[in-house]
Amino acid sequence: MTPFLRKLLGMNWVLVLVMYGLLIFGLFMVESAARHLSYPAAMHDKFAHAGLYYAHMDKQWIAIGSVAFFAAAFVNYRWIRWLGIPVYMASLVLMLVAMKQETAVHQITLGPLTFQPAQLGIFSGILMISWLIQDLPKLHRMFASPIARIGIIGIVSAIPFLLVMKMGDMGSALVWIPVIVVALVVAGVPFRYLSFMTFVSLGLLPMIYFVALPLVSKRGPERIDLWLRMLQGREVDKNGDAYAPYYVSMAIGKSGWKGVGWNATADKGSLHARKLIPWETAHNDYIFGVIGEELGFRGSLLLITAFALLLIQCLFIAFYSKDTSGRLLVCLVVALFFSHIFENIGMDVLLLPITGIPLPLVSYSGTFVIICMFLLGLVQSVWIHRNDGVEEEPVEA
Repeated sequence: MTPFLRKLLGMNWVLVLVMYGLLIFGLFMVESAARHLSYPAAMHDKFAHAGLYYAHMDKQWIAIGSVAFFAAAFVNYRWIRWLGIPVYMASLVLMLVAMKQETAVHQITLGPLTFQPAQLGIFSGILMISWLIQDLPKLHRMFASPIARIGIIGIVSAIPFLLVMKMGDMGSALVWIPVIVVALVVAGVPFRYLSFMTFVSLGLLPMIYFVALPLVSKRGPERIDLWLRMLQGREVDKNGDAYAPYYVSMAIGKSGWKGVGWNATADKGSLHARKLIPWETAHNDYIFGVIGEELGFRGSLLLITAFALLLIQCLFIAFYSKDTSGRLLVCLVVALFFSHIFENIGMDVLLLPITGIPLPLVSYSGTFVIICMFLLGLVQSVWIHRNDGVEEEPVEA
């Protein structure tokens, strides 16, 4: 049996099938969610409406992501982690460039690609943390101490976190928090250190909210205040700043068990067909609002179950990883996915304030779907190469 065939047969096919199931599900939902958007006039003869055009574009992103997935899966992740430093430095430079552009979404355009460097920053941060926690203790045993591990994780994550906050992208910044927490736990930081940092963080929370947050993000405090007023049942401007959370949560709340049906029209009671769900971002940030309205509770439950199966399968792979690097890598990918899923769904059902981040593998998100598939390819690589050249764990001081 050839090495390629051995790797192919040795893949975790549950992970592969669930991932592509979510991608195919996303294609159908993008077709419905993007139907109100404009699209190039040259494509009008080929595609009857914008939903078909954006679904077609999403297929192209998925095709590129598939190449990234299988390339990452078949190459040993112990080699790929060396990409951490160049990608990390490039992401910091791109974030600084995006800040100077002073656009609303801080995107970078490189030829045909348009992406947010904040997404690249967290991807490279995951590679950096999993690499440094594994290999720095080999240089000196002091790097295996709890304080050193806290410092490594803190420094690697603090720089992109602060840059993202400075850009005003609260949603992408919040993703870092569970990633940092999971990194500390999986890296083996003792419970007493974690408890101390938790109490200090809780004590600093009022200062962060009332002093630091208004300095770096104008929209952040406004969205949190709006969310709190809506939770308390106080009067809000439904045609102003409360437009999105009100109508998205209304669309989900009224959908019932079956929903109004996929690609439903206004005659069937679809708020999205009447453009009441923010139609310009319904195919990415608010796609769960469209899913909840059209497919109802059963469709939403099926989607959440698929995501749960995907994340549980990743944790299963982490459990069988033979080294710290692989275990950290997989667990941080789980933390990243969970953060995006929880934030995206949570803001649509008023569990969280509006943050504006895509739903992994389902939203139309361009380069983000490639990053997600590449990260899942790394998870697959941890499974395929779990017994190849296993390195000994560093001994703590």
